[in-house]
This record gives sequence, C-alpha cells and structure tokens, in this order.
Amino acid sequence: MSRSRITFIEGQAGQGAALARIAARVRTRLTFPEYGALRTARRPLFTGIGASYAALAVPVQQLRAAGVVAQRVLSCEIETGTAGFDTDCLIAVSQGGRSSETIAALRCAAPGITKTALLNVVPSPLGALADLTVDLGNEPDSYASTIGYTGTVVALDLVAGVIAGREQDPWGDIAEQTAAVHRQAAEVVAGLRERGARCIASDAVAAGASRASAEEGALLLREVVRMAAAASATRNYLHGGMESAGNTLHLVLGDGREIDLARSLAAAGHLTLLLTTAEVAPSDSSDSSDSLSVIRLPAVPDAVRVVLEAVVLQELVAQLSAERGVPIESFVFANEDTKQGGLDLSDFQVVAYAPAGDAARPPAP
Repeated sequence: MSRSRITFIEGQAGQGAALARIAARVRTRLTFPEYGALRTARRPLFTGIGASYAALAVPVQQLRAAGVVAQRVLSCEIETGTAGFDTDCLIAVSQGGRSSETIAALRCAAPGITKTALLNVVPSPLGALADLTVDLGNEPDSYASTIGYTGTVVALDLVAGVIAGREQDPWGDIAEQTAAVHRQAAEVVAGLRERGARCIASDAVAAGASRASAEEGALLLREVVRMAAAASATRNYLHGGMESAGNTLHLVLGDGREIDLARSLAAAGHLTLLLTTAEVAPSDSSDSSDSLSVIRLPAVPDAVRVVLEAVVLQELVAQLSAERGVPIESFVFANEDTKQGGLDLSDFQVVAYAPAGDAARPPAP
C-alpha cells in the first residue's frame, strides 16, 4: 500500500493530477539505459492478483495487437515457478509490493527471465526481488484503490509501449479528460443510484482491453458496495450468462455487440449502464422500461479509455455505497496471509448496515 492512506473520495478528487504525475515519472524512467531489457522483451508474461490482475488485460491486448506474444496469469498459479510458460520477461504487478502470491511468483521465476516489478510503493518486498523496478512514485491511495489502480494502468501502457517500440504515448491531457468524464458520470449515476442500490447483484461485461474495467468494476462492487458481482467477456456472456438477469444491475462497456446487448437488457426491464463512444440514446421517462443509462466516452486509445471507464466505475460505487449506507472505507474480512508481514487491522472496520430499503439514505448529489 502507499505510504499515505487517503479516502476513496479524496482519491477520486485528486486522480487527474496524480495520473499526470505518474505518466511523467514513468515515461522518464523508462528512457534510462537499465530498462533496455524491456525494449528487447519478446514474450512478456504479466502476473498479479486482484485489481492488479484486472489491469493486466490492457497491456496483453495492446501487445497482441502489435504482434507481440503476451499473456497474463494469476500470481497464485505460478507461485512455484514459471514452468509451462515460454517467457523471457516476467512483469509482476502489486501496488503495495506486499501481495504474498505475487512475491512468491517473482521469487520462483525460472533463471534467465528478466524479473520486473511494477508497483506504487518503494521500497517493498516485491521490488527487492526484481531486476527492474517501475514505480508510480509512492502516490497516496485509498484502501479500495482509486489512484493506485488507474496509475497502474497508465504505467502498464507505458511499459507495453516500450516493448512494442511505440514512439508516442497518449497521456498528455489525462487530467482534463478525467475531470470531464467524472462530471458526466456524477450526473448520470445520480439518476440511477436509488434503483441501483436496490439491486441484488451486478454483471459487468466487456471485450478487449475493457475486460480490465469489467473485472475491476465487479471487484469494486464487491469491495465497496458489498453487492454480489461478476465479470464476463461479451461473447461468453451471450452464451447463457445473461439468462440470470433479474433485479440486477448491468454494466456494459463497448462499442460493438455491447450496444445491442445493453439495449436488449434494458428492453427487458433490467437496469443497464452503457459506457460507449457511440451515439446511443438513453431511455427516457416516456419509455416504459426507463432502464438504459448511457455515458458517452471520448474516442481515445484503449488504455486511456480503461482509465476513464474506471473513473465512471469509481463514481458508481461511491454513490451506490452512500445509497445503501455502506461506509466506503470499511472492509469486513481481514485475511492475514494475503500480504507479506500481515495486515494493519486499523484499515478494517466491521460495519453493520441495513438494506437500502430500510436505511436512512443521504440525498443524491
């Protein structure tokens, strides 16, 4: 974890400026000669756990599109070594650098593989094991990560750009883009928060790099809102996954088959939030279902889009948690074996809460 803990709301507010700092820092660091091994990597294997694993969908998609063989794997699957993977560079991601599974994976990497750690906190146990370290600069982060997650996406894009030999990067105006999308998200989410808070579960559906957002969205809904949630790839969701819809919130991210999927769900009366760059009209009060909300994203490269999707998802869970009466900073379960050195129990506060229908709700913003 970062050296300074901030609240989730503070993380949202300071995110744009933090991402600009992270992009500048990592961009400069990757020009140093010692990072030459990344420029020659041809079979990178990315590993992480939790939100870090979700973020890895971004560089894998980018590198495959550039003709580079790339994979992601959960750290717990290679805790005993990288046998079975043809890789020349293992890139291990852990924001705090203390995830026990990711540390074990890096420690057991086969000889001859360049071991790279991408993290926020330095020094850290993970960084101590690495040949190369890419860090975000000890940016303060919230316990349910805001800046740490989006900053990781920024850094992974820059690392992928080095591996692929990209000349430029797309992060020059990320602060302004983040602020604009956050303003839109706050308004749209306010219109669905009351009904959304009453949903019993949620599905998040996306394809390509936006699978990172589907996975991160499902995780945030579980961590912050305490709502059962699952992530699916778009085409897989069509093969039966969507049949369980009912008093459920659907997060659909994309510009292709996702648009018809969102319309189908909404037409059947299921609350649906579509994040897309396409011109799609939301439902209005004249529509009997009134179930489709739309957030229009700018046409930007995939990695930037994933960051902007995360901005929307953070606002969604912040408003839903307020509506349900669940303190954002409270976690229920303290699993001592997930972090090297154990957990700081002061980060956990077990809070009982009433269902949305019974709790006094703060007013919508």
